[in-house]
Amino acid sequence: MSAKNGKKPDVIELRIRRRANPQAEPYWEEFTIPYRPNMNIISCLMEIRKNPITKDGKRTTPVVWEMNCLEQVCGICTMVINGRVRQSCSALVDQLEQPITLEPMSKFPNVRDLVVDRSEMFEHLKRVKAWIEIDGTYDLGPGPRMSQEEVDERYAYSRCMTCGCCLEACPQYGDGNYIGPQAIAQVRLMNMHPTGKMTRDDRLQVLMEEDGIHKCGNAQNCVRVCPMKLPLTKAIYEENRETTWRGLFGWLRQ
Repeated sequence: MSAKNGKKPDVIELRIRRRANPQAEPYWEEFTIPYRPNMNIISCLMEIRKNPITKDGKRTTPVVWEMNCLEQVCGICTMVINGRVRQSCSALVDQLEQPITLEPMSKFPNVRDLVVDRSEMFEHLKRVKAWIEIDGTYDLGPGPRMSQEEVDERYAYSRCMTCGCCLEACPQYGDGNYIGPQAIAQVRLMNMHPTGKMTRDDRLQVLMEEDGIHKCGNAQNCVRVCPMKLPLTKAIYEENRETTWRGLFGWLRQ
């Protein structure tokens, strides 16, 4: 059933994969809620929270999920909806087939219901030093000029919200065997900065480690699911080139 064919349903049917705690076995519960136009998945979950009764009339605990900005900016509400990883705040019911299936992302530890622990993503950012070293104790003056082309590319990478969509869709990512496109894109962002280039080799060294960029299988799923349309495959290409250069001619500077 879908509202896309022009006929509005009377109810919204949801099938949610749940889990009480990290040690418990996952299970499925089904819910029906009254249909309203222009609802998103977050509003559906809030409706269930008001009266957590399953489709067959069994009282249950409220479904647990995370949300914050509700504007597809923070990335915290990311989950798998009808088999596709995306943000639940921007997933409109009128554009989804019913019953709507909700699952937590599978590439991160499942804490409870639809909540996952994405700490690993932030640890990756620490490893690649995804920041620019700036001494703020005195006036540095105007920064070095960059071409508009470089500014535009860096802006695209800066829009990453660390949501995890690219990692969920990546067949290589999981079990700590690959650092993933998200971290690689941030290496590209920092290495393009005139000041960031000073610590470029430190970042490249991380990408050359066992779980580094060479583990990319070129599936290109990451760029397809990225909600911010980051040029992830370009970042992987560029950093692959940089790591190859450093591996072969590490004593030279570009």
